[in-house]
Amino acid sequence: MVIFNNTTSSSPNFLLTAFPGLELAHVWISIPVCCLYIVALLGNSMILFVIIVERSLHKPMYYFLSMLSTVDLCLTISTLPTVLGVLWFHAREISLKACLIQMFFVHGFSFLESSVLVAMAFDRFMAICNPLKYAIVFTDMIILVIGLVICLRQVIFIFPMVLALKSVSFHSGKELSHPFCYHPDMIKYTYSNPWISNFLGMFLQLYLTGTDLLFILFSYILILRTVLSIVARKKQQKALSTCVCHICAVTVFYVPMISLSFTHRLLSSTPRVVCSILANVYLLLPPVLNPIIYSLKTKTIRRAMLRLLQFKGSGGPTVRGRRGRWD
Repeated sequence: MVIFNNTTSSSPNFLLTAFPGLELAHVWISIPVCCLYIVALLGNSMILFVIIVERSLHKPMYYFLSMLSTVDLCLTISTLPTVLGVLWFHAREISLKACLIQMFFVHGFSFLESSVLVAMAFDRFMAICNPLKYAIVFTDMIILVIGLVICLRQVIFIFPMVLALKSVSFHSGKELSHPFCYHPDMIKYTYSNPWISNFLGMFLQLYLTGTDLLFILFSYILILRTVLSIVARKKQQKALSTCVCHICAVTVFYVPMISLSFTHRLLSSTPRVVCSILANVYLLLPPVLNPIIYSLKTKTIRRAMLRLLQFKGSGGPTVRGRRGRWD
């Protein structure tokens, strides 16, 4: 299947846009963009590989981290062809079918990352508030079930939306605001009134990511209450330090996502270049920063990476870490 090309077609199609008004600088812009993609791909692949290889990292918290890295990898790969196609080859045209497929993966993996962050928040809640029950609750089978439920949840909600859009008629040759297909950007060009589709998209986003964010906030309220009940100040700091990585991951994911969604749906007068920058930040910031944050803050991950890079193999010293803690 040809995903994008420079030829015209009788079937409905869209024109992708990287950075409006900066077309002449696409070659130079592609350099930092490619660097960010390389960092995202290598960083998440390294974390995933380290967790698979190191037996000492076969623990619930690292299983959830591996899920996050897998989702970040998939999200990065889903936009890589069209982004580089526009920047390098000016291949802007994309068919409706290819656009819907890409939209399914972009939104699906975005919502999937939100669900994984919820699971990680529950992991932090159990580790700090109920440490004695942590090992009982987070068995390998329970973690597998959580992963399957998370995936099934996305398919149930995203797939019908894509099927509904497939039957909608679009204006052909319209220019999108991003180098990838994004639901609020596409529905502006339907022949029918886009209000209903826009409302359903907003409802879906508020339901999935909104409930996820509320659950994360509620988890941290309970965590904060437990931490404040600890008398020793050093123990308070140690308990809170185990949540720093997750709080950073939540921030770099939700802030750009909410900003982009509200910019498209509520601030229609926003310059297109601002929307384009927000879109690229939304898709690239979490995959780039998450492996950096976790490798710098988590000693066990950092030591395992250093040992693999130094070719010491499995005969080296074991990486030690306590269950339920980011060491």
